[in-house]
Amino acid sequence: MEEQIRAVLEAYGRLPKPVGTITREDDLYRAGLTSHASVNVMLGLEDAFDIEFPDSMLRKSTFVSIISIESALCELAEHSPSR
Repeated sequence: MEEQIRAVLEAYGRLPKPVGTITREDDLYRAGLTSHASVNVMLGLEDAFDIEFPDSMLRKSTFVSIISIESALCELAEHSPSR
């Protein structure tokens, strides 16, 4: 899962440094993720994982780090009717 998240961040995050240098705990906004880019990341994650983020998860804290993104994706997978 982390590799897919990193691939989405690389493709859509427009970060000023390589995603490979960012740790799972690093604050992505401090690393250069903008609000606009975070929307693109969200859309990329929805496509990559075939999920849809509910309005309740559309907040900065959901996308602040790789760990927080992974946690949100796991929560969505647990509540998915197809699982």
